[in-house]
Amino acid sequence: MGHPHKAQRTTAVGVVSATLIAGTTLGLAPAAQASTTAGVRFVDIAGDGGTILKANVITPAGAAGTRGFPLIVLPTSWGLPQVEYLTQAQRLANSGYVVVSYNVRGFWQSGGEIEVAGPPDVADASKVIDWALANTPADAQKVGMAGMSYGAGISLLAAAHDKRIKAVAALSGWADLIDSIYSGRTQHAQAAALLDGAGTLTGRPSAELQQVFKDFFSSNLSKEPELIAWGKKRSPQTYIDQINANGAAIMLANGWGDTIFPPNQYVKFYEELTGPKRLEYRPGDHATAEVTGLFGLPNDVWTDTGRWFDHYLSGEDNGIDREQPVQLKSRSTGGYEGYPDWKSVAATRKKIALAGSTTIRANVDSGANGGVIFLSSILDQIAQLPPMASIPLLPRRWAAVWQSEKYASAQQVRGTAKLHTTVTATKESGTLVAYLYDVGPLGLGKLVSNAPYTFHGQTPGKPFGVDLELFSTAYDVPAGHRLALVVDTVDPLYIEHNPSGAQLTFSSPEHDPSYVSVPLRKQ
Repeated sequence: MGHPHKAQRTTAVGVVSATLIAGTTLGLAPAAQASTTAGVRFVDIAGDGGTILKANVITPAGAAGTRGFPLIVLPTSWGLPQVEYLTQAQRLANSGYVVVSYNVRGFWQSGGEIEVAGPPDVADASKVIDWALANTPADAQKVGMAGMSYGAGISLLAAAHDKRIKAVAALSGWADLIDSIYSGRTQHAQAAALLDGAGTLTGRPSAELQQVFKDFFSSNLSKEPELIAWGKKRSPQTYIDQINANGAAIMLANGWGDTIFPPNQYVKFYEELTGPKRLEYRPGDHATAEVTGLFGLPNDVWTDTGRWFDHYLSGEDNGIDREQPVQLKSRSTGGYEGYPDWKSVAATRKKIALAGSTTIRANVDSGANGGVIFLSSILDQIAQLPPMASIPLLPRRWAAVWQSEKYASAQQVRGTAKLHTTVTATKESGTLVAYLYDVGPLGLGKLVSNAPYTFHGQTPGKPFGVDLELFSTAYDVPAGHRLALVVDTVDPLYIEHNPSGAQLTFSSPEHDPSYVSVPLRKQ
């Protein structure tokens, strides 16, 4: 943060406006249909400090006068109303659960201001559980929470602070808020603009949140420590020891192309969980893998969510605890793969040497980029059409390019590719973005993964090492294709920090060779 390129907040908001409107509509449409379902009660629940939370309650048929039903609490997603989950709530109620879905504070008709999963939001979750145990036939020993996006993060945070929560399904959520929208020390501009715009349109951002967004977009480096502290306070990763001590069974699900909460930050969190756990990845962007379930359509994410609660809340022996806990769906084949743990996902690693010395000029988008938030990953999810670039035609003035040999057999990329290189900059700050492409015989590259990296305080002309993890993925490179690593300095997804006239030189010293390490599934 400091010396940003003239990418403006308003531009990013404009890029995502259509997506925001469409996403809100998706949340409303299935819910409006489900709101007429018999047995739904709309109630007011007093949250932390007496703030009124709008909620709905669905109980199993014939539950009057009886007790002992498992309870599932569903906090809403960012910007969506309390009817978001009614279709899935009805299904859960039909399976014997008391379900309470509530609109988080600061949005729609609920009171208060948007706190971004701050302490009041965590306290609200416990207040909702209190209310449900006092006003429904719910069993205090069988409490679960679930949610998409914002609801997922709040559910995980609540599990760290409320021992009554025995099981969680966190769908398209975050474990580390900073590593989500500020990974590589780079602002994810389109993601933050979408959150800012949705919050402004559908809720009441607190003064603190308004200042956070202002400081985030202004790239004021002096505010960086405060922003990081603010994000860590709202990150389940910060409370991993408390979550483990409380022992809730945690299911995590995310999309490979999630442009708001990239998959990497869930991996570290998953590996540090010590209780019952499950990690699922599928093609798609933020919440797109589970959104069809809100319409009542068949949906693997919601099916597994139901199975997770059936076992860990209802005690059903459905076998989910005996399945391989890491379940991946490839972007290329569409089939599921099971692994005993994350480290088993990539059986081997193959290095592509980044030989020689290459200098590029900053401040120009070379044509290699990560696409547009939501739209690009949805195209990949539906039609296997990720962002593309003609690798031979990329201007070497603004893009550094290295390619592997042609592969005689298909290469099944699984996990997290890692870049190691040496950089010499002409300015003390700068941003680079690395892209891994699958390159066909005609030179057309399909994006496999990418990630940004920003540096500050470097001595101009003095080499320094860069280690960067690209976003995790599962992608099959066909036989006869190559892999290419491309590095440039501008991507519409991110705010870049290259001063005018800056140049970056990438070298591969003999004592410290540069490479990209590609994780491969066992053939």
